[in-house]
Amino acid sequence: MDKCARARWAVVALGCVGLLCAVLGAVMIVAVPSIIKQQVHKNVRIDPSSLSFNMWKDIPVPFYLSVYFFDIVNPKDILQGHKPQVRERGPYVYREFRHKTNITFNDNDTVSFLEIRNFKFQPDKSNGLESDYIVMPNILILSAAMMLENKPLGLKLFMTLAFSTLGQRAFMNRTVGEIMWGYDDALVNLINKYLPNMLPVKGKFGLFAELNNSDSGLFTVFTGIKNFSRIHLVDKWNGINKVNFWHSDQCNMINGTSGQMWPPFMTPESSLEFYSPEACRSMKLVYQDSGVFEGIPVYRFKAPDTLFANGSVYPPNEGFCPCLQSGIQNVSTCRFNAPLFLSHPHFYNADPVLADAVLGLHPNEKEHSLFLDIHPVTGIPMNCSVKLQLSLYIKSVKGIGQTGNIAPVVLPLMWFEERGAMEGNTLQTFYTQLVLMPRVMHYAQYVLLALGGVLLLIPVIYQIRSQGPEDAKNQPGPAAPPDQLPSPYTPLLQEPPSGQPACPTV
Repeated sequence: MDKCARARWAVVALGCVGLLCAVLGAVMIVAVPSIIKQQVHKNVRIDPSSLSFNMWKDIPVPFYLSVYFFDIVNPKDILQGHKPQVRERGPYVYREFRHKTNITFNDNDTVSFLEIRNFKFQPDKSNGLESDYIVMPNILILSAAMMLENKPLGLKLFMTLAFSTLGQRAFMNRTVGEIMWGYDDALVNLINKYLPNMLPVKGKFGLFAELNNSDSGLFTVFTGIKNFSRIHLVDKWNGINKVNFWHSDQCNMINGTSGQMWPPFMTPESSLEFYSPEACRSMKLVYQDSGVFEGIPVYRFKAPDTLFANGSVYPPNEGFCPCLQSGIQNVSTCRFNAPLFLSHPHFYNADPVLADAVLGLHPNEKEHSLFLDIHPVTGIPMNCSVKLQLSLYIKSVKGIGQTGNIAPVVLPLMWFEERGAMEGNTLQTFYTQLVLMPRVMHYAQYVLLALGGVLLLIPVIYQIRSQGPEDAKNQPGPAAPPDQLPSPYTPLLQEPPSGQPACPTV
């Protein structure tokens, strides 16, 4: 009897454990999504106690700026009206360091900050040195010529004489370092001497001179501590919530984030919107597909075909005009009226007329499209490649001798790629805390539920097997012959026959 009792207690114990596992699994199915959501809320908001705060403050992801220049092969022919021919040079790669300073938490659930950027040349990753010479358009002279186009002829002739006296020509031969970080220019020095507030440049003139050891403006973004629905969204930039560079309220709006993190829990219907001070506008990327980066699920977002479309192709972009061909954006209004245009490299995804007008351009999606890979649960970028091209519209201006007979053309100056990917300890910590643990919890709930179901079957099977022999024994058999009926003196309770078990076994 002790053996039978122990078996029953074991079955009961297994049943209780199974019930506990099943209940725990069911509770986890209900509770785990909420727990994961709470953990994400806690760790992605801009708060000193959150897991991602140090990542947000001092970005640990190594960013690289790769710059490609369009070296002009035939500058003399261009002055005679021939089609420009360019040769791509580079990349010239710079390590980009970013860190936030002047971090101030405000009472309205926002935080204000400046982000300082520094660039350091990487010879081992570059195809060339900063001492390499590049033939490029003289942006100052050709831009000034366009600004003088409708001025009196006498003024233009005077400026032609002034440019010649200062040794200025339509094209220049400068080193990569000078083009990037600045060079002394006699024209700039003269203008700053007699018209000190006319130019934004006070010292050397270079395409990236104002970006090194500087910030891109004072951002004020929502922290998500009090109102999680607005996390990372820009409240103001330099104290304003819209710019005045463009010709419509929609184009002037400052939308999205500052371009570093986005609200979590994305879906394929989500979009990535951010404000870019360098482009003077907000940009929106759209979902392309899903994938995996270093074991982490990601959504890939790309630029839509309408990003740089002109107003005739995409009416909402009318506010960015005056426009030329579709696929390039006129940024002259935020670049001191210089006829500069922003686009994808090699005029990818633009009107084919633009690439056909310049020899040496070969646009293709693989090399010239941009993308961002985002972890959809947290909204944190895992891998990104942003590629943009800067071009200058040039043509002959009557009365400005330096412009010769230049045929109207949008001439690419350079294009650059900003690339960054999470790696090392940062990647491992992110994977463990925000990917692996939620995944373990997700699978654990179903394992517990399945285990509970199996353990609950054991008492049921035991009960069925226990009752089987008794039911068979209690079934009425055929009537016994009279001579075999038990005697009224026969005892009803007898010892079981030898060898018959006293209790059923499983």
